[in-house]
Amino acid sequence: MTERPLDLDAVQAFVRIAELGSFTRAAETARTTQSAISLKLKRLEERLGCRLVERTPRRVQLSAQGAVFLDHARELLEAQDRAFAAFDATRQRLAIGISDHVAGPELPALIARMNAQDPQLVIEIRLGTSSALLQSYDQRELDVVMVRQHAGRDDGEVLKEESFGWFAAPDWQQRAGEPLPLATMPEPCGVRNMACELLDKAGVPWTEVFVGGGVTAVSAAVMARLGVAALARRMLPLGAVDVGPRLGLPQLPRLPILLHSRVGDGRPRDAIAALAAAFRSAVRD
Repeated sequence: MTERPLDLDAVQAFVRIAELGSFTRAAETARTTQSAISLKLKRLEERLGCRLVERTPRRVQLSAQGAVFLDHARELLEAQDRAFAAFDATRQRLAIGISDHVAGPELPALIARMNAQDPQLVIEIRLGTSSALLQSYDQRELDVVMVRQHAGRDDGEVLKEESFGWFAAPDWQQRAGEPLPLATMPEPCGVRNMACELLDKAGVPWTEVFVGGGVTAVSAAVMARLGVAALARRMLPLGAVDVGPRLGLPQLPRLPILLHSRVGDGRPRDAIAALAAAFRSAVRD
């Protein structure tokens, strides 16, 4: 190989492909096209004289050489970040609100991806109900929110749609003749309101037996056999089962997850693009 230096933009494109497992998601993160990402990878592979990524119709997988180069690629990008940080004493802050019904087990990976995108960015995460977070966003207390679709709001970007079910502990049984016991989050939780309205329309008697301040608390009540909860499938406590078909409960619709952002160009915008791409990759149907 010649002494021609590596193109760090191409190195970053490779790292994004490796971490997100997708050319499409890598392009979203970089706010560019899939063909541009592919071209950068091709040039990097030509520069190194080896194939870094094996492409198949179903997935993207690193080659043996790609797996070896990945750690070195990250080190190169970290060195670049340190060099820039030496000349940039200001640390920008990004305030993000994430609905409790959205912040699932993927949250640590999402935070890590944003930090990898910009280690100098101060990330503030606030959890809450969609309505409360949207109110804070409208009052400019938050720069970005990721929430369930909210009544009367169509100004967000759809990140994903998720299916819901009626979940209970595996050995839970409804007592004959009694209304359906529900574990919910407090009003004005949109998921709670949706579930209760569907039960009312279907003529299913119900009673609220537990109100939790978050999905974690509601899941704990489910596994404590207090009753049934309407939850997204990826938010389930281990071992919970969908009792909707057995009890003849109304089918719950798929609900969109929306990204509302007022962040303009620059480093925070890149971090939000990384967050959105990582969320789409992490949350499977």
